[in-house]
Amino acid sequence: MAGVLLLLAACGTATEAPAPNSGTGQGGGRPYTVNGVRYVPHADPDYNAVGMASWYGRRFHGRRTASGARFDMTGMTAAHKTLPFGTRVRVTNLQNGRSVVLTINDRGPFKRGRVIDVSRHGAEHLDFVQAGTARVRVEVVKTGRG
Repeated sequence: MAGVLLLLAACGTATEAPAPNSGTGQGGGRPYTVNGVRYVPHADPDYNAVGMASWYGRRFHGRRTASGARFDMTGMTAAHKTLPFGTRVRVTNLQNGRSVVLTINDRGPFKRGRVIDVSRHGAEHLDFVQAGTARVRVEVVKTGRG
């Protein structure tokens, strides 16, 4: 849980942290609030969004994610504000056409204009580690458990 709070603190001030593996209907988990914005996780098999992606790595490596799993910067995982944990998403870097399938296991990003945070390994596959961010398309491949 400390890892979740540290991650949220890095992205903004949390007023209510998401509970690990919380499932309270609609296949998404328990609602939570960050920076005064309420998020209600929910399954969305038609989710398709374009926006900015960022990545996170060493600073959070080994810490607990919002799902309760330990973050592995070499894994193929990502953080999303509302998609259920376990959801698999295809993330495509719109500048170079590279794409990768990642599993949602954390909450975030909470910086305005960002649609997803990917693991360092995901950012390597998408080729934006040096840039830090990239314009991406995020599409659900398989809906998660919530």
